[in-house]
Amino acid sequence: MSGETKGPASLYTAEIAHEICERLASGETLRSICRDEGMPHESTVRKWAREDREGFSTQYARARDAGLDAIADELLAIADDATNDWMERLGDEGQPLGWQVNGEHVQRSRLRIDTRKWYLSKLAPKRYGEKTEHKITGPDGGPPKLEFVVFDHTSNPDSAEVPTPDEEGKV
Repeated sequence: MSGETKGPASLYTAEIAHEICERLASGETLRSICRDEGMPHESTVRKWAREDREGFSTQYARARDAGLDAIADELLAIADDATNDWMERLGDEGQPLGWQVNGEHVQRSRLRIDTRKWYLSKLAPKRYGEKTEHKITGPDGGPPKLEFVVFDHTSNPDSAEVPTPDEEGKV
């Protein structure tokens, strides 16, 4: 025997790290990359990032970030691809009857888009999340009216009465 073992690589090399980062940046998943022969297990790659082997942590983070943009680009490609959206209907004897929507394919494309949108919104909510705006306004859209009430319980701490302010707002 030559002493070589079969199975995934576990030793860090700059070449393997570079290939992993290139593929992550193109939108490929770490799971998919690590299934290939000669690639380390997912947990090994994550360990390299956690331990920052030879600066791998920064490369890995940048590749993951670029991969999000690749996934965002893929959304448009999926939406624009009408391949298999229509299928030809055939009669009992094989004669063409016309075309009909391939609902299964259309639904699958919708699922692929929705899953990627959800994934992006969770990993990068500032870039890909829903934009919501919360506004606090007062009457007729003006500024909110703030009122402060000061309770003085030193004179009668058992009092349940809430003092009423006068016209100037003083209690």
